[in-house]
Amino acid sequence: MTSLSVSIQPKIITVTQLNRATSQVLAEHFFSVLVEGEVSNLSVPSSGHIYFSLKDANAQVRCAMFRTRQSRLTFKPENGKQVIVKAQVSLYEPRGDYQLIVESIEEAGDGLLRRQFDALKLKLSEQGLFDAVHKQSLPTLPGTIGVITSPTGAAIRDILTVLRRRFAAIPVIIYPVAVQGENAKSDIVSAIGIANRDQQCDVIILGRGGGSLEDLWTFNEEIVARAIFASKIPVISAVGHETDFTIADFVADLRAATPSAAAEHASPDQQQWLSRFIYLESRLQQQQQSKLNYKQQTLDWLTLRLQQQNPSQKLTRNLQRMDELETRLKLAMHTQFRHRSAMIEEKSAKLWQHNPLISINSHKQRQDYLSQRLLSYTTNKVELLKQRLLNSSQTLHAVSPLATLSRGYALTFQASSGKIIRSTEQLKPGDFVETRLAQGRFGSQITTIEH
Repeated sequence: MTSLSVSIQPKIITVTQLNRATSQVLAEHFFSVLVEGEVSNLSVPSSGHIYFSLKDANAQVRCAMFRTRQSRLTFKPENGKQVIVKAQVSLYEPRGDYQLIVESIEEAGDGLLRRQFDALKLKLSEQGLFDAVHKQSLPTLPGTIGVITSPTGAAIRDILTVLRRRFAAIPVIIYPVAVQGENAKSDIVSAIGIANRDQQCDVIILGRGGGSLEDLWTFNEEIVARAIFASKIPVISAVGHETDFTIADFVADLRAATPSAAAEHASPDQQQWLSRFIYLESRLQQQQQSKLNYKQQTLDWLTLRLQQQNPSQKLTRNLQRMDELETRLKLAMHTQFRHRSAMIEEKSAKLWQHNPLISINSHKQRQDYLSQRLLSYTTNKVELLKQRLLNSSQTLHAVSPLATLSRGYALTFQASSGKIIRSTEQLKPGDFVETRLAQGRFGSQITTIEH
């Protein structure tokens, strides 16, 4: 019994083929990824491309961003910055280096939020949302105060405490909202809209307690800023601590350092108002008496003037003044009409000087002249060529063997080879020959030869 063993050899590939196949696999499975890390080994050669490494605590990867992609950059990458890159995973085949081909770069963490904050602040400032001309004045004595904030936070407790101390008689409407999280901005915009729709309060306090930039980010949203700007009710922004600033602070009609300070601004001091009421009551009585005395004197003076004035004389003066104004109006209209007519005539003359018909007629005459020249040249050229053709035909006919045959000559050929017979040396008795005349041909056989 014979055994047959077959040895299967693995396929051998080159390094180039290996790197190319690996590059294709990476491109297919990691076409677009978002990677966060710290920039290091940043370099910008004369080509304008950017090369750097992206690293975290345990690993790093090479990155390349080509010059054509850099128009999307909103900041200057630097070593040590935490960034998020959108890239395609690739392999640099000549060296076999695994790398990221970067399409865009954004700052990560607070750096990104700060850039977004600055960009929105600049945008809204250029659009005029921060201008003082749009700021509304707070009511001196509001009938009702609205508060838009979290119903469970410390801010609402501080606001209510201050309002009760300052002027407990003023009603307070609380519009409960989330002040942090995904739905917070929609809640705040909706609350501002409801307050403006119902028109139950004269001033709005919008606030919350302190926190990080990310915690306060709801109050940096553009939709919230535009809702505050559109509010017909004055808005006091009281977000965070005294050192915290948000976009809402710049758009609001007044920025308070804290929620408690906002309550101070929104409410009057009731003791001051009681003292002021007593003072105003006394002033009012004095002014009313003084005003009555003044009105009585004015009435007496007007009565005397009415008696002295004759209404018909005033009417006559007004009629004369009207005639004078009518004459001046007609003169002014006539002068203006002549001035406009002169301007129209001047513009018409200038317009006629630039009339395209003059240039069109000149070019048309030039075209007719050139057309006639072209026709004449073409006709002459055709006649010249006809004459040349006739001369050539006559010359060709003069040297043609057919012309020789027409004068009585003949051409004789060997019947077997078709060669022209020029001498009797080419013939022998019995050969067949063919003779061509000017008209027709005939065959014959050689019987005798004379050299």
